[in-house]
Amino acid sequence: MVTLTILSTSDTHGFIFPTNYVKPRAHMPFGLIRAATVLAAEQQSAPGPVVTIDDGDFLAGSPLAYYVAQVQPHSDPQPLVRIYNQIHYDAEVLGNHEFDYGTDYLERALNASDRPVVNANILDDAGRPLFGQQYRIIERHGIKIAIIGLTTRAVLQWKNHDNVSADVHFHTAVSIAKELVPRLKKIVDVVIVSYHGGFERNLKTGKLIESLSNGENEAYQLLSEVKGIDALITGHQHRKIATTVFDVPVTQPGYRGEAVGKIVLHLEPSKAGGYVVTDKSAHLIETKNAEFDRNIAIYSHQLDKKVDHWLAEPLARIDGDLTFKSAQKARMKETAYTEFIQRVQMTTMNADISATSLFNNEGHGFENPITMRNIMTNYVYPDGLALELVTGKDLKAALEKAATYFTLNLNNQIIVNPAFYSPKLRHYNYDMYEGINYRINVAKPVGHRIDKLLFKGQPVTDDQIFRLVLNRYRAGGGGHYDMFRADKIIAENKTPMSQLIADYLRAHSVVKATVDDNFEVVNEPDTK
Repeated sequence: MVTLTILSTSDTHGFIFPTNYVKPRAHMPFGLIRAATVLAAEQQSAPGPVVTIDDGDFLAGSPLAYYVAQVQPHSDPQPLVRIYNQIHYDAEVLGNHEFDYGTDYLERALNASDRPVVNANILDDAGRPLFGQQYRIIERHGIKIAIIGLTTRAVLQWKNHDNVSADVHFHTAVSIAKELVPRLKKIVDVVIVSYHGGFERNLKTGKLIESLSNGENEAYQLLSEVKGIDALITGHQHRKIATTVFDVPVTQPGYRGEAVGKIVLHLEPSKAGGYVVTDKSAHLIETKNAEFDRNIAIYSHQLDKKVDHWLAEPLARIDGDLTFKSAQKARMKETAYTEFIQRVQMTTMNADISATSLFNNEGHGFENPITMRNIMTNYVYPDGLALELVTGKDLKAALEKAATYFTLNLNNQIIVNPAFYSPKLRHYNYDMYEGINYRINVAKPVGHRIDKLLFKGQPVTDDQIFRLVLNRYRAGGGGHYDMFRADKIIAENKTPMSQLIADYLRAHSVVKATVDDNFEVVNEPDTK
């Protein structure tokens, strides 16, 4: 018998150290520097051959990754890539956030990487893989192993999709797997699929948990329709999964290096030749107690110091207060921080109305003086702005979509709709607006919750036209906001919003904290 161990990371997003950067010198239970230690220990202690795969989203998502791509001279990805090169990976799959800084930056990163890229569903006009190869076949201890790489098809709906070349074609993971898995199964013993995507259905009941309209996650369909997959690595949703689905072992190791996926396959010689899988299991190994990897500590030390110095740069002072204690309360009652972000967006794009989000629950506004650390930990995505011409009908539809963020519990209290927590945290899909006055009444049915909507004191009519500024992800319909489309965009600013905020602050050495309380979220049943 041969025991094959398959290790994986995913969605590390350039979080090398155990910090979310909100406070300096944090010591949190995640980070590539911890995951590397776990990987090395598992590679060394495994009873048989080992395959190690990164399932994507390593190039963007942290202040450190942003500094490497946007702040340091020449936009050279090598300082970040060299850190990842300290880990022995057998394959690298592309995540959707690999495209955040454009294909040129991505190609330079891949050229500097020691990890062979496998990606089967990102093709050129001739049907050839645009990055790396569709699959990789390796042999370990006499076992022939194929690794197929697949990327979520939602890439082109994400914020910087126009940074992707026009001749890029994204095929569904299912269609490509149906083509490759049977063919490879004839010539190898084990087929591993590493898919930077997640599950669109509940793993126990098979019930849909999200819309299928954009094909963002198709792992359930993949396993239900494609026979011959021996192990499936997933990602993108930032979930922690270790289970079997349709008798296939599956892992998804969270994000920021908080866990390492581990699939173990036991193989026996087959009478027909080669090997056959006789037993399998899936596990997650938490990294929170792991020591720091020495090589990564050495290679990242100087970069970490530069990033810390940059984050500490003071940009402006505040007349008043731009902090908030509770992100949840800030989504229900406007804060001065939210109004400030809207002000920057409206000024930048000369808009009538602005929409923005609190992207997670970790940021708490801007402290005094405002530093780059404040900006990077509150506005976490390297996204630019778009100006759209929208109708009053579009606007109300968008507000009704945002209003689905709330629901009522058994005690008739307003809470967050569980769909925004599971299967993935989606706080970024709840937008707040400035330039209008509106009310969300959670007591009313979904689709009829906006019971007040005024522009300059007058009710908004369906045929009114507005200049709306919003981030480029949302402007393309991201988050299932179908009322927004690329063909409604009349102007764009592709400069990352974090830089736009910094530039605004450098031009305004003192900013005044104001709040006009233009929206409210209430629970007022109709008593008529």
